[in-house]
Amino acid sequence: MKTPNRYRKFIPEQKKIEQLEKRSPRFKRIYSEYELMSEELWNLENSDASNIPDDFLEAVKLQTEYLEDEIHDWLLDDHPSSQ
Repeated sequence: MKTPNRYRKFIPEQKKIEQLEKRSPRFKRIYSEYELMSEELWNLENSDASNIPDDFLEAVKLQTEYLEDEIHDWLLDDHPSSQ
């Protein structure tokens, strides 16, 4: 049985995310990148491949966390569409 994807943290804020994506191409790009990175990280962590270097996995985690923090900031601040 596969474990649930713990990187799906923004599901409760989905309506606000959809609004931000409509208003801001920058937010849309950031959120899209986050979705790709978090999915890739989940796949890497749940794969049987033991040949994945630890530093690569750590870099993917770090990038995912950075994007997550930026999304949190957008959700809290509700940036104007000019950004």
